[in-house]
Amino acid sequence: MRVPRLKERYQQEIVPALMKEFQYSNVMRVPRLQKVVLNIGLGEALTNARALEGAATDLTAIAGQHPVITRAKRSIAQFRVRTGMAIGMTVTLRQVRMWDFLDRLMNAALPRIRDFRGISPEGFDGRGNYNLGLREQINFPEIEYDKVDRIRGMQVTVVTTAENDEEGRRLLELLGMPFSKPETRR
Repeated sequence: MRVPRLKERYQQEIVPALMKEFQYSNVMRVPRLQKVVLNIGLGEALTNARALEGAATDLTAIAGQHPVITRAKRSIAQFRVRTGMAIGMTVTLRQVRMWDFLDRLMNAALPRIRDFRGISPEGFDGRGNYNLGLREQINFPEIEYDKVDRIRGMQVTVVTTAENDEEGRRLLELLGMPFSKPETRR
């Protein structure tokens, strides 16, 4: 079985660096990636039945596995949503697919964003997990622009075993996540 290049770099370079930086006594305490969750909200699916098919095709191409349809848990009259209606799609990536996706995200998709200056370092949840919103799925090289029916955004959640945001941020920085630098104000 092949080892993804990002995982290999994690094992050989990043684990020793984190052990030294945070003074871990055991290798098992070093933060690691657990999973990556991709989510597309489809409010348009209420009026357009083909929206689910288009989003599923795009998410399958990006993730390399089929998405699961998420359904409304309760009715919301203002949005014309009833319990059980399809309102989104999600994919959970682990192991090899997770490492491959992160590699493509950091090295291919994010640099293709127009006027890209880095991603916000503020997307952490307090437990070392990071959330990132993307406005266009066409930034991924797997998506053919001519076959896209509509431009959709997506949410990317990187779940780590880090105990706090500082450890999670450092792990993602060492992996190569392009965080933006805080601008100095004059």
